[in-house]
Amino acid sequence: MISMEMMGKIRRMYFRDKLSLHQIAKRTGLSRNTIRKWVRAPEATQPAYLRTCVPAYLRCAASNKLSPFHHLVSGISHAHHLQ
Repeated sequence: MISMEMMGKIRRMYFRDKLSLHQIAKRTGLSRNTIRKWVRAPEATQPAYLRTCVPAYLRCAASNKLSPFHHLVSGISHAHHLQ
């Protein structure tokens, strides 16, 4: 993921230091297409990413197959632990 700090460095290398996209790509390890995209973007633009799936921390906690049997499994586990 590209940060605002990295975007600033890219823009600085391109506009102030007059480095080519190829040279910036070599120094940063990013693709030339990414660098071209952020050089052409307006200065105040923040990176925007589209999520393709729901992150794990936002998913429902009771979404697995054993959720209906949680009390049974925990009871058996607790009884086995006491033996």
